[in-house]
Amino acid sequence: MSQAEDHASSRRDFLYYTTAGAGAVVTGAAVWPLIDQMNPSADVRALSAIFIDVSSVEVGTQLTVKWRGKPVFVRRRSQEEIDMARAVDLGDLVDQNAENANLPSTAKATDQNRTLDEAGEWLLMIGVCTHLGCVPIGNMSGDFGGWFCPCHGSHYDSAGRIRKGPAPRNLDIPVAKFVDDTTILVG
Repeated sequence: MSQAEDHASSRRDFLYYTTAGAGAVVTGAAVWPLIDQMNPSADVRALSAIFIDVSSVEVGTQLTVKWRGKPVFVRRRSQEEIDMARAVDLGDLVDQNAENANLPSTAKATDQNRTLDEAGEWLLMIGVCTHLGCVPIGNMSGDFGGWFCPCHGSHYDSAGRIRKGPAPRNLDIPVAKFVDDTTILVG
């Protein structure tokens, strides 16, 4: 092989690699905006998690906040409510799953698996009936001392578990935790 043929070959290889590299850069520049536009916007990311100050919530009362466009019930339960919820036999429940995003999907619907703290004083749930999406009424209403959905008559107990009516599941519990003694992070 002569030096002229070797030079032509290396020049051809250089042009191929340069063209391929430029093509990759142009393709990446064209595709990146399409991929990036699928990310959530800043306002959506800002609403994905909220901090709730519960320092003013008295025992036996409930605070309702909005998260991701849905009401979230934060209840500070009395000892009577805790005892009533813990006395329920799991066999009496319509839905025996905890429906708690903080636990595995197979967790049972015991009162301890539905509360934020070990003592069972703090209960946090998405305030949307699992039947057709109405907002249940709280403050120990309904037949089981919890929440009552006025749309179609579902009754939830003091742990947010469905006890009577057309709702198929317990009220959902979102990902949440205490970050300090008076602040809950949801999301």
